[in-house]
Amino acid sequence: MTAFVALLRAVNVGGTGKLPMSDLKAICESFGCASVRTYIASGNVIFVSRKSEAAIKAGLEKRLETYAGKPVGVLVRSAAEMAQVLADNPFPEAAPNRTMAVFLDRAPPADTLATVRGRKDEEIGLGRREIYIHYGDGMAKSKLVVAAAKNGTARNINTVAALATMAAEL
Repeated sequence: MTAFVALLRAVNVGGTGKLPMSDLKAICESFGCASVRTYIASGNVIFVSRKSEAAIKAGLEKRLETYAGKPVGVLVRSAAEMAQVLADNPFPEAAPNRTMAVFLDRAPPADTLATVRGRKDEEIGLGRREIYIHYGDGMAKSKLVVAAAKNGTARNINTVAALATMAAEL
């Protein structure tokens, strides 16, 4: 069995996509995931499974759409991949609560940096299937638009570290 982290898009953020974490846990268990744990109420779930990443993504998205009545995006990483996302952070000296990893299904497009708009003091780095953003003055006042991040979901480095630790413990 492999330990995985599933990250849901637009769940319990800004009053949209309400999903109690107890329901998310039950959905994962009904799909055959074991040792299911959630982390904070923003759509983070850690579990073990014999299924592939693609099967987990498809299966959870189908079950979540049935539950929510609309599509819910799911991005999946193995425990090893989540640890690598943390290790690959190009801004290790930056405040972890102001540094985000935007998780994508595939590698960022080659033109990702060229299409960025509204950049002020933000720093951007590209990962394997992630876009890293350090918001020097924080996200609240930022006007940054990274088109390639539209279909992804972001977690700050504190959350990435917690998820990596939790997944490694399974």
